[in-house]
Parts: sequence; structure tokens; C-alpha cells
Amino acid sequence: MSRVDFYHLQTQPLDVVLPKLLEKAYETGKSTVVRIGTEERVDFINSLLWTYNDQSFLPHGAKKDGNAELQPIWLTSGTDNPNLASLLFLVDGASATPEELAGYMRIFNIFDGHSPEAVQQARNFWKSVKASGNDCFYWQQDASGKWKQAGA
Repeated sequence: MSRVDFYHLQTQPLDVVLPKLLEKAYETGKSTVVRIGTEERVDFINSLLWTYNDQSFLPHGAKKDGNAELQPIWLTSGTDNPNLASLLFLVDGASATPEELAGYMRIFNIFDGHSPEAVQQARNFWKSVKASGNDCFYWQQDASGKWKQAGA
């Protein structure tokens, strides 16, 4: 059984939130896959992680960078897990089946609360994940952008 955390973006966009969450994931020493909705967005997030903070460094890579098995954070628009990650981030509409979730210890589903389509996709994913017996947790941002666990 996996733990699935739903992060409902309300006060900050993905390009602000994702690097912070990835820093925390990296600090655990566990490998991570970030599954992204499109290949164009993979390129954007790859660039973002190099430039988001000049005081921080997140080692990561994508298909164009190579050495997938050596990357602690792997960015992809596919279902690959070449670094044998135990953490999976789903962003920009990326999804996973309940069977795929079984290969990960923890899943972070980050969705845009200002997009009705993204909210509906998250609701449907929640139902699917819950029905398959996984533990689900729902997080919302407060006015200052801090995450608070909320009832779903």
C-alpha cells in the first residue's frame, strides 16, 4: 500500500511549490520521479530546477541529459522509473494507475486549484486511489502559502 498526498495549489503556482517539495524529498535520500503532463513541460521544469534559487542545487535530469539511473530526481512525461525511485510526483495533469502506484512508497499529486479540469481529475484520482486501498491525504495552502492538512 502506498501513501498518496494531494496538494491543492491555491496561493502559489507549481513553479514555486514544486522546487520546495522536491528539496524536502531530496533531503530524505530517496530517489524521485517527477511525471509531467507533456514533454514541453519536462523541458520547462528541467530549466526551472536549475534556476529557481541561486542558493540551492537540486541534482536532476531528464531524457536529454542521459545517465537516468544516476539521477536522484528524474523528470519524465512517460511512465519510466530508471532511477528506481520510491517517490513519485504527478504534476501538470500527469496520472498513474493504481497498479503503477504500488511501485512507489509515496506519491505526491500536485494540482492547480484554479483549473476546474485539474480539480475534477484530482477528485477522480482520489476515488480511484482510495478504492484500491491506498492511504490518501489532502493538503491545502493557507493565505501565506503554508501547507495545512485538510479533510477531503
